Amino acid sequence: MTLAEHLEELRRRLGISLAALVIAVAVSWTQVPRLLRWLRQPAGSLLPRFVFFSPAEPFLAYMKLAILAGVALSMPVLLWQLWGFVRAGLRGRERVHGVAFVWWGSVQFLLGVAFAYDLLLPASLRFLLGIGRDVLEPAVSIDRYLSFVTTLLLWCGLVFELPVVLFLLAKVGIVTPEWLRQQRPYAVLILVIVAAIVTPTTDPVNLLLMAVPLVLLYELSILIARWGLPAANASRSR
Repeated sequence: MTLAEHLEELRRRLGISLAALVIAVAVSWTQVPRLLRWLRQPAGSLLPRFVFFSPAEPFLAYMKLAILAGVALSMPVLLWQLWGFVRAGLRGRERVHGVAFVWWGSVQFLLGVAFAYDLLLPASLRFLLGIGRDVLEPAVSIDRYLSFVTTLLLWCGLVFELPVVLFLLAKVGIVTPEWLRQQRPYAVLILVIVAAIVTPTTDPVNLLLMAVPLVLLYELSILIARWGLPAANASRSR
């Protein structure tokens, strides 16, 4: 393809992606109250209602949630359009690996979000909202709550991409399973620091809830990285 043809292909795929995003945001807008109830569930009875401190805050919060949900809803289309544009410059085997990486990365991200929603978020909210409960009454604004929850879900989804990233690095020869094993003490220290940054509380229980899965993901990544090596290198890494 010529440069003009590449630009035309890019314009077409960007148009499809934008249309899918607009439709997904419009659909998500109709489901915002249901999404808010779903996001409030981890807080349980500690947070029966949200409050707002400016007339525009509810609308902005609804719009933010609709956009975030729209991006998530349209993500398969966005990834497929991105893959379709990149695929033209790849060979047969690279195309097969590319499809696997897109879906594998999506699954890992969803696993991270599910982990945060089911375990980390409820524990964090119970700890934070329970402080001074006998003398304090929580009045959390809808905008602050959404920022807190979505940031935590996003970070957990990203850190769960660790096996995918290490597999890709092993595939291109930057790291090896043996090197990853040698760096294990430093990796554990870094992962604990990352867990402390991602975890919104100073509670050691919440820190362990995040740090232990990250260390397990690192150990899993060592095994997965072996698959990314050529046969000769893989035999030497054992």
